[in-house]
Amino acid sequence: MANLSVAVIVGSLRKDSFNRKLAEALVKLGPDTVSFEFLRIDDLPLYNQDDDGNQAEAVLRLKREIKSADGLLFVTPEYNRSVPGVLKNAIDHASRPYGQSAFAGKPAGVLGVSVGAIGTSLAQQHLRNILAYLDAPTLGQPEAFLQATDSLLTADGQVGDKSRDFLQGWLDAFIAHVRRYAD
Repeated sequence: MANLSVAVIVGSLRKDSFNRKLAEALVKLGPDTVSFEFLRIDDLPLYNQDDDGNQAEAVLRLKREIKSADGLLFVTPEYNRSVPGVLKNAIDHASRPYGQSAFAGKPAGVLGVSVGAIGTSLAQQHLRNILAYLDAPTLGQPEAFLQATDSLLTADGQVGDKSRDFLQGWLDAFIAHVRRYAD
């Protein structure tokens, strides 16, 4: 079985982000045949189409990292019933200029955690719509709308016992999704 590389994009910049903690715990459940690289999006300038012909080095780096990955894992909060601006900014940069998207054909997975009872369901749906347009085939099932509870993650950054089987199943399905496109 060939090794896979997955780029992880967390849609939150907050130091104590629930979603960063979830992403860090989730990748610990991955097999040794999959490497996970967290991509940086906090240093990107605000997207301006006037800059498409002369993209900043941070933008070019992001595009290279996305292109070199076998798959993309998005872990995002929900802000105002949609994706955070910082995540949308990163997507806009990496998908431009038109016809030079780094996302084309990259299999993706989307999940997130929120304090609200519906998790990040609306942000995930918006992100799936964006990724569909960008030709990034996204894992449809299972979905993972997680509520931040005391039992979701342990104090030492592991997935909690009550969520482990579910998140392991989600991650296994996501890796199989990426592998279908990598083979």
